This record gives sequence, structure tokens and C-alpha cells, in this order.
Amino acid sequence: MKKRLICLVLGLALLVGMLAACQPGIDKSEPSYALVTKAAGNPYNDKEAEGFTAVMKAEGVKAGNYIVRHPEAATVDAQINVINSLISQGVSAIAIAANDANALSSVLQDAAKKGIKIVTLDSDVAVKDRLTFCNQAGVQQVAQALVDAVYDIAGGEGEYAILSATSQATNQNAWIEAMKQIAAADSKYSKLTLVEVAYGDDENQKSTDQTQALLTKYPNLKVICAPTTVGIAAAAKVLQDKKSPVKLTGLGLPSEMAAYIGDDADHSCPYMFLWNPIDLGKLAAYASIAMVKGDITGKVGDKFNAGDMENSPYTLTAVEGTDASEIILGQPFRFDGSNIAEWAKVY
Repeated sequence: MKKRLICLVLGLALLVGMLAACQPGIDKSEPSYALVTKAAGNPYNDKEAEGFTAVMKAEGVKAGNYIVRHPEAATVDAQINVINSLISQGVSAIAIAANDANALSSVLQDAAKKGIKIVTLDSDVAVKDRLTFCNQAGVQQVAQALVDAVYDIAGGEGEYAILSATSQATNQNAWIEAMKQIAAADSKYSKLTLVEVAYGDDENQKSTDQTQALLTKYPNLKVICAPTTVGIAAAAKVLQDKKSPVKLTGLGLPSEMAAYIGDDADHSCPYMFLWNPIDLGKLAAYASIAMVKGDITGKVGDKFNAGDMENSPYTLTAVEGTDASEIILGQPFRFDGSNIAEWAKVY
């Protein structure tokens, strides 16, 4: 019996080895590129990966030399595990959508010491820990669009709440802080009251629960603003199922929000904004390739070509208040009843 068990184990080990040998591995003689998203199971992240992969194929990068990793959860620890694995594999560049602005510092610096080029997208880290940031839209641009949407939908006055992702998400926090500053600086928004910033942790069930809690806690609530694709989809369903008078805006995927978009009593979200996450993934891919080739170094003023993308060539611009750089994908785009059906077919 023991001999049979040993033979079985050896046979399984041989089979695993044969299967691994059939998988394309990194060719160390050529550059290799990795994308690390926030977490598995998020359609937004899948679209980023789609764009990243498309560019790698178009640019002739070998199949084993571009890697997409979706961490098991939207946590720092999960991303650290993935990055350590990529360091061991010896990739040339890592593009990452960070789950925390500061907690990834040590592992990213370890990667940089190995000569790995660090590019961020969607959600940034401390500027000292990366070379440049592929920003889906400027912080002020996003914040202004969201504040104005809340003002418009609320009729210029009343209570509103924000349903965010995680409390550590750098992009969410930057947008929310900018929204507060915009509202505080202009008397136009003086009759709007932000009652709470809630966190759904980019999980559907928790975002659903948080939405229901907001409705219970604030009977006079007029608008919920959810600057997260998971949160806005969860909130939209709650509001529409309950036929709630509370309305919704924020950032969402057209394909997930098509049933909820409309300027009437039957729809919970009059309009929302986003950008194309496929294009964001493409931008990160082109920036990674340009960084490894030495076409850009991360300095403000650097320029690089990004294939047939609308705003190519892109210029690295300064992050406000620093000498660090970022690459702005473009302006936030409004989705409403007039165009949602068309865009829902795209992503």
C-alpha cells in the first residue's frame, strides 16, 4: 500500500511538471511585464487587464512575458504576496492599482532595487515608490463632476452621503477630499450637507448593507454618490428595488448600470461618470513598455507614443504640489439615458 502511494505521488508530481512545462514561461532574454489589479472578481479590473493584454499582444510581447495577476482579495497583504512572486520571477516592469497608498512601500522598493520599473494605475502609491502614475482623470476633474452631479440631482440643497470602496483606497480618498474642498470653497454648495462617508470595501454584499443602513439612518437623504463601480451597482439595485426616492450618482460600468440609468421615477440613477478601464489598462501597458525601453524615465515632460489611443502621444505632467509625474488618460465621461444602451455594449 505504501509503495502504491509513493508511486501515485511521484506520478502526480511528474504530471504537474509536464503540465507546467507546457505553459509559456518568461523568456529572460526579453523584457517582461506584469499587471497587478486590486482584486479578483471585479469587472472593472477585468477590463483593465483586457486593455493591458491587448497592447502586449499588439506590441509583439511573447505570451509568457506578460502576466496579469488578480489578488484573491482587495487587501494590501494579497497584493504584497503577488508582488513578491513577480520579483522572484524577475519581471522587468510591474503596473499596479494599489489597495493602499503607503503599505506597499517596502515591497515596491524591494522590486525597484531589483531593477523592476514600477508604474501605477487607477490608484496611486507614495510618489517615492513608483516612477509614474496612469491617472484615469485628474482628481479635481473627477471631484468637480461628482459635486456638480450631487448638486444638480439634489436640486441644490439637502443631505447626501458618499458610498466609497475601502477606507485606504488612494483614488477614492483623493476624490472625496477634493469634493469636500470644492463644496466648502463655493457658497453655491452651502445648502448641501454631507452626512456620512460609508465604506463598502468594494464588496457587493457589504455595499448593499451600507446602502440600506444609510437609508435607515438618514430619512431625509436625497442623494448617494458612489465613486466606485462595485458600490454604485449595489446601491442602484437597492434603491430601485425599494422604489426609493433617494437618487444615485458616481462612477460605474455602463454594462452593469444600464438597467438603473434614467431621468425618471423608475430609475435610481439619473446619470453617472467613468472612463474606459480598457483604455486605462492600455495606457499602463504602453507606459510600462516605454519605461523599460528607456523612452521615458518618469520625469515631468517626458513623452511617449501609445499606439492609436485618442490622446497619443502622452506627456507626463506634474502631480500638484510635487515634482513627481502622472499621465492623465482624459476627462470623465457622462453616461445618461441618451447613451447608456450604446456604451453598455462596449464595456
